[in-house]
Amino acid sequence: MIRVENLTFTYPGAAGPAVRDLSFTVEPGEIFGFLGPSGAGKSTTQKILIGLLRGYRGRAEVLGRELHAWRAADNAGIGVGFELPNHFLRLTALENLRYFQSLYPQAGHDPLTVLDRLGLAADAHTRVSEFSKGMKSRLNLARALLHDPRLLYLDEPTSGLDPVNAHNVRELIRAQRDVGKTVFLTTHNMILADELCDRVAFLVDGAIRLIDSPRALRLQHGKPMVRVESVVDGALRQTDFPLDDLGANAAFLAALQTGVQTIHTQEATLDDIFRRVTGRSLQ
Repeated sequence: MIRVENLTFTYPGAAGPAVRDLSFTVEPGEIFGFLGPSGAGKSTTQKILIGLLRGYRGRAEVLGRELHAWRAADNAGIGVGFELPNHFLRLTALENLRYFQSLYPQAGHDPLTVLDRLGLAADAHTRVSEFSKGMKSRLNLARALLHDPRLLYLDEPTSGLDPVNAHNVRELIRAQRDVGKTVFLTTHNMILADELCDRVAFLVDGAIRLIDSPRALRLQHGKPMVRVESVVDGALRQTDFPLDDLGANAAFLAALQTGVQTIHTQEATLDDIFRRVTGRSLQ
């Protein structure tokens, strides 16, 4: 769905490139996470891939076509959810969606159905100027989904959402993958990326440091240990045991006979791995 080779872009007047020599692919039916702190080059890369920035060096191919040869009709194949929603505030939610739906050749989804999926059906006839930040964010996603695109670009799709609506949005993104859509997810939220992404790329100072699946990264960078927390004589005790031959470890088996409260493998989080690999924080 996306093929990028040696992509480099420098803003006019900048001392150096915002992104440099990026190379990666995004496969059909994949949720691909583009992760990094603010200023890492995530939004610049997305703007190039959706055609908002020109003048790049290298190769960028989307939906089988090099972006230099991109045609207006090709836009029907992509949907974009920006981090900062931009709507017609004097129009209702339904009027916004009907207007944007009219710009595409395909009929796509029924706007009321999309609003209902995002918990906005009751506010379909409310002016967007009266919406909260979270409601505008959900309407932003509704607009990206409306014309049933093959490829979705989503920038911080759960930003500003309460836990219930954030969960619903995550489930909706998974549902897109389950029907064969591809999602390019830009975020600095490692928990979101860990839950959703099939693969992630770590981006720092405009360069990719690492690409792999979250599971592979956790196994590679975690400790092959199991931690048992138990209560012994009224005090909480933590004991670590090696994973190798765990079932034959007499001390581990004995620990299971005590007042066990939790058992956890000592996997690294994506945030831990990011800091370990890049030496940088996501903040």
